[in-house]
Amino acid sequence: MAAYSPPLRDMDFVLHDVLKIETSSTPGYAYLDRDFTAAILGEAGKIARDVLAPLNAVGDTQGCRLENGVVRTPDGFKAAFDTVREGGWMGLDCAEEFGGQGLPYVMNAATGEMQVASNMALNMYWGLTHGAYSAIHVHGSDEQKAKWLPKLVSGEWTGTMNLTEPHCGTDLGLLRTKAEPQDDESHLITGQKIFISAGEHDMAENIIHLVLAKIPGGPEGVKGISLFIVPKFLVNDDGSLGDRNDLSCGKLEEKMGIHGNATCVMNYDGAEGYLVGEAHKGLRAMFTMMNEARVGVGLQGLGQAAAAYQVAADYARDRLQGRAIGEAANPDGPADPLIVHPDVRRALMDQKSFVEGGRAFALWAATLIDAGHRSDDKEALGLVSLLTPVVKGFLTDKGFDCTVQAQQMLGGHGYIEEWGVSQFVRDARIAMIYEGANGVQALDLVGRKLGAEGGKPVMAFFDLVKTFIKENDGNEGLKADFLDPLKAASKDLQAAAMFFMQNGMKDPNAALAGSTDFLHLFGHVCLGYMWARIARAALEGSEEFHKAKLATGRYYMARQLPATKMHLARIESGAVPVMALAAEDF
Repeated sequence: MAAYSPPLRDMDFVLHDVLKIETSSTPGYAYLDRDFTAAILGEAGKIARDVLAPLNAVGDTQGCRLENGVVRTPDGFKAAFDTVREGGWMGLDCAEEFGGQGLPYVMNAATGEMQVASNMALNMYWGLTHGAYSAIHVHGSDEQKAKWLPKLVSGEWTGTMNLTEPHCGTDLGLLRTKAEPQDDESHLITGQKIFISAGEHDMAENIIHLVLAKIPGGPEGVKGISLFIVPKFLVNDDGSLGDRNDLSCGKLEEKMGIHGNATCVMNYDGAEGYLVGEAHKGLRAMFTMMNEARVGVGLQGLGQAAAAYQVAADYARDRLQGRAIGEAANPDGPADPLIVHPDVRRALMDQKSFVEGGRAFALWAATLIDAGHRSDDKEALGLVSLLTPVVKGFLTDKGFDCTVQAQQMLGGHGYIEEWGVSQFVRDARIAMIYEGANGVQALDLVGRKLGAEGGKPVMAFFDLVKTFIKENDGNEGLKADFLDPLKAASKDLQAAAMFFMQNGMKDPNAALAGSTDFLHLFGHVCLGYMWARIARAALEGSEEFHKAKLATGRYYMARQLPATKMHLARIESGAVPVMALAAEDF
């Protein structure tokens, strides 16, 4: 199995030549010159390659064990966790007042891709902690921030989010976990939560659970949900750890993948918890964590695809099978390498064009998050809110597809565990499900995000694409190969949005039946827009790297972007083909 190679050259190119981050007006970006980002990404890449990646297969084969109420993580995980923690990587973009580095989120996204590509299961322990930090940072009181955030930022404590219950997942209005008010303003939390990633482990002193629960007497449904901080160990006024709280891990789930991450059934038996924000407003606070997590899950899909592609490309260059049509590529050997065959090239180009376009898309989305949070840019916030389900849904759907293609490249060896690609397939599969299954992401995109603010964010996206095409119309190197396909794809996206506006009110099923196709159509246009921007930057260079970029981008525009026409045709077929059968006919 090939070793993980951090994509440092590509990240440098995307950040500085495509996105031109150091020229951005976003506060903090002026410091992000090439030397600065190279130092950070280089060190993060070394840790990913030398510390995290060697433990990926270990975590997969050993998994986690529940012993006497304590989860034991795989061999080496604790030492690797400590390496990341001691280096300050868990607080890279957290506020300096709580011990963080204070860097822009885009740097966390770039380092995060390498971490999930090298060891997704291990990265989840601090990835979820970052989400808990964000929820408390935005919605907690000053006292709560002072008490909980420094140890979360340092990694001495980790965090989780607890939403799902045995009888309810997406429909949170059905949850039953109770929060009984106490005289000291705390609440006693009683209930069971399932699928809690990193819910129990042996790598941190304390685990801070963010738990959704209902206060008796509150409104019915989702309007009655509140959010609570529920620590594994109670914390004394001086910051020291007190008694064990009344909560426990009742079971570890046996899963298809991410075996190195503990997926727990958590039992709360009158555990002491502390209200975050207002009573009955818990979903608003939790969605701060959820939206961040959805971008992070998009990076997981991208990272697994990137890691699997590296193995597939190396294998295709080395494996001798058959002869090229025409002149032999390896005349002195018994056969030519796989990579000479056109269909092998097609599969590799599918993967390469997705990974590199997806990386640019994810990092661009991260810059929008920074602009929104650091500059209070309402347009950027609206745009990234629109794009979040696309980042999550498209990058994980297509990322999984790429891992399967990589597995196919290895033939039978792709099905054998020792080569490692099967793990990428299994680990990537969960990203399409958790933090809101991708079908739900599509419904959110069509049902809520498309019409948000009177359609202002989606119109802003169309204007971005239109303006880019107009500004570069005179660039002959872009026009035929990049601008014309992008224009056609953007028109398909606009036509799909118009179909929903014209038909959605009178027949909601007509819109909802096309929601997944719309998400994928939107995703293709986003990557097409990224590839056009990448090509513009690559045309200014003369290295083989730049030539390869242009060839890869042309492939995406010619072979992948035309899928927008297929998705539009499906959308315009409406609900009739989808809803034709009665339930009993399935």
